[in-house]
Amino acid sequence: MTPAPVTSQAGGTVQSGGTVQSDGTVQSQGTGEPEVVDNQDQAAAFTRPPLLVLDNVRSFLDDAGLGTGALRWERIGDGQSNVTFRLQREGADVVLRRGPRPPLPKSTHDMAREARIQLALAPLGVPVPRILAVCEDESVLGVPFYVMEHLHGTVLTDTVPPHLDSEAARRATSTALVDTLADLHSLDVSGGEIARLGRPQGYLERQVARFASLWDVNTTRDLPAVGRLAAWLEENRPDSQRDSVIHGDYRAGNLMFAPDGPPRVTAVLDWEMATLGDPLADLGYLTATYADADEPFTPMELTPVTRLPGYLRRRDLIERYQERMSLDLGALPWYQALALWKAAIFSEAIHARWLRGERPGDTGFGAAMEHGVPQLLDVAERLASRLK
Repeated sequence: MTPAPVTSQAGGTVQSGGTVQSDGTVQSQGTGEPEVVDNQDQAAAFTRPPLLVLDNVRSFLDDAGLGTGALRWERIGDGQSNVTFRLQREGADVVLRRGPRPPLPKSTHDMAREARIQLALAPLGVPVPRILAVCEDESVLGVPFYVMEHLHGTVLTDTVPPHLDSEAARRATSTALVDTLADLHSLDVSGGEIARLGRPQGYLERQVARFASLWDVNTTRDLPAVGRLAAWLEENRPDSQRDSVIHGDYRAGNLMFAPDGPPRVTAVLDWEMATLGDPLADLGYLTATYADADEPFTPMELTPVTRLPGYLRRRDLIERYQERMSLDLGALPWYQALALWKAAIFSEAIHARWLRGERPGDTGFGAAMEHGVPQLLDVAERLASRLK
């Protein structure tokens, strides 16, 4: 066996699917079952379905008029939930996005819905990738998926590209981060396709009730802070001031910036959790998970570079957002506490799966959540104490 080639592209890391076997399949890291196979006969030989069946994908792309001939693939990023591949062939350079292998929890990883959301947002000026084709036929890959244009750009994680690395560029980058959020929240959601994305009334109440119900299903231990926070969130739930499109996972790591020139957002990515609801839920999540040199570290800091000099601090993000939106932000600690409480609950589910041996490719996150979940809950309670 030889390692599959690893290359890189602007906009994120491109990883191989694992190691190339003598039969042409590609074995995933940490398991003997393949992520990519050539045909359905190969797929049928394994217990878990592969992520890509190349013959099926070629036929789908043919039918959609997306290129011709042989198909080259590369896995993009290190996501352990939804999975993204770059696909290249004559006349086409595209990205396929699909959910993880079945079985999937109900109402999660709905890639057809994610595609529809972006199709509704694009005409309104929201920077989203162009959707090229959607497949809801699960016989193709076992789950729905969609194909979008491949974009060249930069996604910030733990490094900063040279054209964004001056202090002035860092400040402009984080200003663009919050301004793009304000633009999204300013959209009129009272009519048209955008009004069909969700039911904004009762959004906060549903969030607290839903995540409270998930704790006992996912946990293997007793952490009283979960219940205390659930009760506090319900008792102190604020009234929503407006209805907006909310992204649900809005952070620097889900934005793509232009590959050169001054900081400019070219795409907002990962719309799986988007709906209509209270815009301060997005602001609370952004600011609670934003890496700030003036604030304690939490396990949810997924873009650590913003601790560097030049990037806006959390308080600056909040002030900038308030200037744009003119909303009362007095209850923001409630939304921040909600964000980290929810993060603790879904992180506990990952930890429980790791304990059961259901995350063979986990590089350490599942194990780290033994202490990470209590830490998130501790920070959430400290945020809650700030509510006046």
